[in-house]
Amino acid sequence: MVNTFHRVGNGPHPVIVLHGWFGDANSFRPIEPWLSGKQFSYVFMDYRGYGGMKEVQGKYTIEEIAADTLALADAFGFETFSLVGHSMGGMAMERVAILAPSRVRALFGIAPVPCGGISYDSSTRAMLEDAAQHIENRRTIIARSTGGRLPESWVEWKADYSVSQSTPEAFSAYLRAWADSDFTSEINGQHAVKVVVGRHDPTFDAALMTDTYLRRYSDATIDVLADAGHYPMNETPLSLVASMESFLIARASSSDSCNHRQV
Repeated sequence: MVNTFHRVGNGPHPVIVLHGWFGDANSFRPIEPWLSGKQFSYVFMDYRGYGGMKEVQGKYTIEEIAADTLALADAFGFETFSLVGHSMGGMAMERVAILAPSRVRALFGIAPVPCGGISYDSSTRAMLEDAAQHIENRRTIIARSTGGRLPESWVEWKADYSVSQSTPEAFSAYLRAWADSDFTSEINGQHAVKVVVGRHDPTFDAALMTDTYLRRYSDATIDVLADAGHYPMNETPLSLVASMESFLIARASSSDSCNHRQV
């Protein structure tokens, strides 16, 4: 079985894009018109229980997402590829890099969950757990994670979208997957990493990224998007594409140079 997906571009550098807890493969639509299809082949994948895979049962774990990602790469014939991960997709991309280190060219995290998970106080954790059944909780989480500064109509749309594109069972299980997983000890830090965070994101901020990704990877950088919160693909799509593709282009050039020297 291959997970549902859609593709943007036919360039020589494959990039598999992994969505967040409130998203699916289509949650990156605002950036898609501005992607370089001549340089990259972007593949946006659904997880089990989400989007086109909504009715597909699974274990709903980070390990499962990673295994499904590799299966999709195999189906496309991608010998090597880069990974983009938003929120819990950031943790999943790290897991893919652990399972197939030689196939991963670079990692680009968008407000990513670190490989050690996130510890919340009891009241916040309860709100997150109840979000599977209560849309009001989803609205509160979205509003808080974007600094309480976006139109209420957008917050409502985002919450409604998450309900329509995921099952309560999968949504609930994935919370435990990204919040409680910890495979820090398996990171060897060999991959090039760039993370971007929004200045208005109260949890997945520059301090967290500095203490995790920048500490665990020797070749790691961070961008802070001044006008974004937890959803840069919606809030600042052009800035996100510029940050992402400048990094991927540089990494592609670096890889090509290394391969040329090795030959």
